Amino acid sequence: MHAGPQLLLYTVRNYIWPLAGRNLARRTVRNCVRCRRLQGRTLTPIMGHLPSQRTIPAFPFLTTGVDFAGPFMILNKKGRGAKLSKCYLCLFICFRYKCVHLEAVTELSKDAFVMTLRRFVARRGKPLEIYSDNGRNFVAVAKEIGSFLKENQNSLSEYAATENIKFHFIPTYASHFGGYWEGGIKSAKHHIKRVMGNLNLTYEELSTLFAQVEAILNSRPLYPVSSSPHDLLSLTPGHFLIGRPLSSLPAPVLEEEKATRLQRYNRIEQARQHFWRRWQNEYVSELQQRSKWRTQKCNPLRVGDLVLLQEDNNPPLHWRLGRVIHLHPGIDGVSRVADIMTERGSVRRPFTRLCPLPNQDDN
Repeated sequence: MHAGPQLLLYTVRNYIWPLAGRNLARRTVRNCVRCRRLQGRTLTPIMGHLPSQRTIPAFPFLTTGVDFAGPFMILNKKGRGAKLSKCYLCLFICFRYKCVHLEAVTELSKDAFVMTLRRFVARRGKPLEIYSDNGRNFVAVAKEIGSFLKENQNSLSEYAATENIKFHFIPTYASHFGGYWEGGIKSAKHHIKRVMGNLNLTYEELSTLFAQVEAILNSRPLYPVSSSPHDLLSLTPGHFLIGRPLSSLPAPVLEEEKATRLQRYNRIEQARQHFWRRWQNEYVSELQQRSKWRTQKCNPLRVGDLVLLQEDNNPPLHWRLGRVIHLHPGIDGVSRVADIMTERGSVRRPFTRLCPLPNQDDN
C-alpha cells in the first residue's frame, strides 16, 4: 500500500522521526517490487555509434535493408467480374545513400520474397549484406539460400560459391533497430496513400505507381538545403545511381564543346568522386548529431538480474518474469540486447522491452 514518497514520509512521521527520512522514503518506494512492477518502466540505453556500413564510401545497395508494407487491394483485371486480391510493397533501402528500390509482391511467402530478391539483384546488383526484421518469410529465405549454397558449392563456380549474401536479423520486438527502413516505409506510404485513396488498381498500375514513388524518394535531398546562392544543387540518392536526381531534366547536349574537355570516363569518375566527397563532408556529419538517448539515464543490466518482459496486450502485473543470462555489447561496449531465461525458455529482447526489478545491490 505504498503511496508517493511525500505521503509515506508524512505517515511514518506520525509515529517516529526517521533520520534522512526523504531519502529513506524514496528508496523504499523505489525498491518495492510490487510498485516497480506496476510502474512498468523499461530501460533506455544510450544511442550507439554509426556502423561502418553507413560511413565508408562504396557502391549503392552494397548493404541493404528490406521490409514489407501493406496490404494494398488490387484487381485481377479491368471491367466487370474483376476480383480483389492483396498485394504488398517490398522496400529495399541502401544503408549509405538512402537509395530506395520498391517492388510489388503478390503474397507474403518465402517463394515470393525469393523472386522479389532476384528481381532486385538483377536491377541493382548483388548486395553483400541484407538487414531485416525477424519475419518468418525473411528467416526462411536466409535458410534456403544458405542451404542452397552449401549443397551446390561443387557444381557452382568458385566465385559464386564464395560470394554469397549475408543476412542479419534484428532482435524481436526491436523496431527501433530497423528505423532506417521503417522511415523509408513511412515516406513511401506518404505518397502512395495520397495517390491511391480508395481506388483499386491493377498489378501493372500499382507497379507503375511504385516506380514513380521510387523516383520521388530517390530525388529527395540527403541533408538540409543550403542557403548559399552558389549552391544550386543538393545531393540526392539519385546522384549515386545515375549522376543526377531521377526527377530532374536530362543534361544539355555537349556536342559543340571541345573534344579535349569531353573525356567521358574522366568526367564520370570526377563526378563520382565529387558526390562521395560531398557525401562525406556534408551528409555524414549530419548523421553524427544525436537528438535523443545521449546519456545513460539508468543503471545497466547485469547477468543474473530479474526483469519483466514488456508485452503490448497485457498489463504490467501479467508480464513474464525472467532472469538475464547473457548480454550482447555493441562496438562501443554498451549492451542493448540481452538473453532472458523465462519459464517458457530463453528469449532475446532489447533493453527497451525489459523492466528491471530491484535487487540487493540497489541500496
